Amino acid sequence: QVQLVESGGGLVQAGGSLRLSCQASGRSFSGYSMGWFRQAPGKVREFVAVISWTGGVRSYADSVKGRFTISRDDAKNTAYLQMNSLKPEDTAVYYCATVIRPYGSPSKALSEYTYWGQGTQVTVSS
Repeated sequence: QVQLVESGGGLVQAGGSLRLSCQASGRSFSGYSMGWFRQAPGKVREFVAVISWTGGVRSYADSVKGRFTISRDDAKNTAYLQMNSLKPEDTAVYYCATVIRPYGSPSKALSEYTYWGQGTQVTVSS
């Protein structure tokens, strides 16, 4: 059973930075796309960033492009989301997710992801 555990969330002032981590276990980490999503109170869960299984393709939501960076370290079975220049509208629970099939193209669609972490809260104060 694949397990994903997020960490690194917290309270930060606008303009600050946080780095989220997503530790995976239960199967091989390499070979699978990894995504980050977020859900603000009263809103639907939305795509934030995705990295391909090779690490060579990365895509971002327009709202975070230029501020957030997704990366992965296959040796540590961990994906990361570096978040800079944070804004109050970035406040949400952040989830990492991964797909069930290996070697596929990275997707922005929530429906493509089978395994999800429990989420980590990010709160940005103004």
